[in-house]
Parts: sequence; structure tokens; C-alpha cells
Amino acid sequence: MGSTRVNFRLPENLVEKADVAAEVTHKNRTEIIVEALQDYLDDIEDDEKFKEAVVELYLDDQIGFEVLKEFIGRQDAESVRASKNILDQGEDLADDLAEL
Repeated sequence: MGSTRVNFRLPENLVEKADVAAEVTHKNRTEIIVEALQDYLDDIEDDEKFKEAVVELYLDDQIGFEVLKEFIGRQDAESVRASKNILDQGEDLADDLAEL
């Protein structure tokens, strides 16, 4: 898995807490923040409303299939993609009929 450099601002108190946690656990600040973010994402991925919102983003072409698969799993993502293809074909057919 690769990594991407990001630049963002955090409240000072969170940085201080992360630094203390890093010192105590013999990790660096980045490891602490990555673990915290991963824990958050693991928790929210179990939420059904969150999953539904991710599917909506995919259906609206705001995220790609690979991102969808990361959040809802391969099998469910395949089902959503198949449904989206059927919906898109129906819209194309409706557009063609409207032009007649």
C-alpha cells in the first residue's frame, strides 16, 4: 500500500495529545493519527446509513468502483455496479424514445 503526503491543520490540543501518545507508545505522530483515522473508518463503515450514502455517491458518479468496493466489499459493490448499469441502460433507452 502506498502513501500520500497530506497537509492539514489540527487543533493544538489534538497535536499535543498525539505527541504524548506517540511518546508513550514509542510511535511517531503520523502512526498515531493513521491508527486513529483507521479506527474511525472501521467504525463508520459498519453504519448502514453511511454505506447507503457511499452507494449514492457511486450512483451519482462522484466516486469510482474501486472506492465503493473499499467501503462496502467486493460482492456488494459488484451488485451495485450491475444495478447501476441496468439503470443507465434504462435512462439511455428513455432518452432514445424521447427523441422519436
